[in-house]
Amino acid sequence: MERDLLKILISTEDIQKKVKELGETISRDYQGQNLLVVGILKGSVIFMGDLIRAIKIPVQIDFMEVSSYGRSTESSGAVRILKDLESNIEGKNILIVEDIIDTGLTLSYLLDMLKARKPGSIRICTLLNKPSRRKASLKVDYDGYDIPDEFVVGYGLDYGELYRNLPFVGVLKPEIYARCGEDTTPSK
Repeated sequence: MERDLLKILISTEDIQKKVKELGETISRDYQGQNLLVVGILKGSVIFMGDLIRAIKIPVQIDFMEVSSYGRSTESSGAVRILKDLESNIEGKNILIVEDIIDTGLTLSYLLDMLKARKPGSIRICTLLNKPSRRKASLKVDYDGYDIPDEFVVGYGLDYGELYRNLPFVGVLKPEIYARCGEDTTPSK
């Protein structure tokens, strides 16, 4: 799998340091409060698992799965809810955990939907942020790394359901996703 990468963008060690910092900040910000951590499947699973272990206050967890990419490297713009929350979030403090925020369109849609359920608060935590690609106005409360506009995989991020298990974040070679006949514009 590593031969399919141009380079390692963020090392395993750097990710673990950042996750620890984020966990400490979140613990401080929510001290004495109830917190429901909502992971956006499937990409956030590895990050969320490490993050909740770094949070030193009690947390509950739940998951949502949304899709706007299908098997493409470009968002279709149409958001589908594949798995909804099992929890009633009314009055609860929600922390949405994402692996990466790109255009922000999917997350913006999701936020509007969740706000209608009347949570106490909603904040966003992402490991990776691509502000240069943003099309929707979003406030990211906990931001791991701002990254360039490159197609990244590893540490939960995939291409065609592969590469999620890499312990670091790497940049995928364009010829890997170009051979599927798709648009080669990086936009994960």
